[in-house]
Amino acid sequence: MEDRRLLETHQTLAELRQHSQLIADEFFEGFEAVEMIDRPAVSFFGSARVHAGSAPYEAARETAALFAQAGWAVVTGGGPGVMEAANRGCKEGGGLSIGFNIHLPHEQGANPYVDIGMTFRHFYARKTMFVKAAEGFCVFPGGFGTADELFESLTLIQTGTVVHFPVVLFDSAYWSPLLDWVRTRLVPEGMVSPDDLELLSVTDEPAEAVERVLASWARRNGS
Repeated sequence: MEDRRLLETHQTLAELRQHSQLIADEFFEGFEAVEMIDRPAVSFFGSARVHAGSAPYEAARETAALFAQAGWAVVTGGGPGVMEAANRGCKEGGGLSIGFNIHLPHEQGANPYVDIGMTFRHFYARKTMFVKAAEGFCVFPGGFGTADELFESLTLIQTGTVVHFPVVLFDSAYWSPLLDWVRTRLVPEGMVSPDDLELLSVTDEPAEAVERVLASWARRNGS
């Protein structure tokens, strides 16, 4: 992987300059791909390890179809699991389906439900496009990668890097232990403020997830 070579080895200044240019080029190509999205979009996150028929897969599929029917695009990491479900649901709903995949040594092939796709070599360039493209995040059950995206989005909101950016957690039972930890440890110990909890909303209903993102976008645009 490009990132591994950059982080694990010493390089000459010429090699660093060349690698920096490759990173810059990838950012530019990503921005070009984002500019192809001709409507509001929402980014979906969740486990790559779930399969069709599972609760997270089918919930993401249904939610994405509702976004598509509302005239929105759906952005994912372009791989299997929840990503495939969201791209699939978007296509089934007649929407614009976007997949920003990444080269990994043992994962992950692109799913077949993508209209606009790009495969990245650098995680940080790819992650920027999830935010650049979207008006909000829908976060389904997942592991480390999903948690990474969740907390990065909250940090961007908390620091004012992005504003009025809804983050919807799907499956209240799955996320409750994490939210309880925030409420019972982080808030009392002053690690986060009580207002920071307002950055999140939790639901078990696809239609409610869609409504929360659409309502935030409408308020921001004076609709």
